[in-house]
Amino acid sequence: MDIQERLDIEVLKRNKIGEVSREKLDPIFIAKKYNDSTIALICALFSYGNVKQIVKFLESLDFSLLQKSDEEINDALKMHYYRFQKSEDIIALFIALKRLNIQSSLQESFKKGYKEKKSPVDGIHNIIRELNMLNPHKTKGYTFLLGSITTKTKGVGALKRWMMYLRWMVRYDNIDMGLWSGVDKADLIMPLDTHTFNVSLRLGLLKRKTYDLQAAIELTETLKGFDKKDPLKYDFALYRLGQENIF
Repeated sequence: MDIQERLDIEVLKRNKIGEVSREKLDPIFIAKKYNDSTIALICALFSYGNVKQIVKFLESLDFSLLQKSDEEINDALKMHYYRFQKSEDIIALFIALKRLNIQSSLQESFKKGYKEKKSPVDGIHNIIRELNMLNPHKTKGYTFLLGSITTKTKGVGALKRWMMYLRWMVRYDNIDMGLWSGVDKADLIMPLDTHTFNVSLRLGLLKRKTYDLQAAIELTETLKGFDKKDPLKYDFALYRLGQENIF
């Protein structure tokens, strides 16, 4: 059995109801409860660290605050924090997202950047740019949360949490939510985390030894050789293989 056959079997095995549950946690477990693109982005951006701690934090948030005043958001979140983010950073994100939704939507903001070159990176950068314009807030924790805008692909972050968010929004199956239209799933880039990176190296899917955006792009190109229309269908399976130490 070659690698593609093994991965195709894993995709079928993982793409089922129950693969994400209280017993088999993933941040999309919270996002799918709400089926809302803004709440899903919050879930994705805080998806770093131990998955149990991620879910615990996300369950502590009152997402109805996204429709409340700045003062109410401040008051409700002033005691919240998560790893690198202080309460001021969480408050800033909620206010920025609220303001973006008043004038547009995350989908429209993404498409403004994406449409010219069909580039998911350009789409992500446009959302980051608009959020920073709508609510200027600069701290190390907030910059880590949203990410930085750069034209480089080598030696820079893989934008893993953003790429995972796009997978949730664009693809639709038993795992992903498919809330957006007008974005081609063939254009998506792998959400490269340490599990996926290490498994891909071991399986020979990736030759680049540096964990960066260029590695995510190269892995995506390899997986397009298996399915050019939907390379990210392999993402969740690869992630679980690494998480469960199967490879």
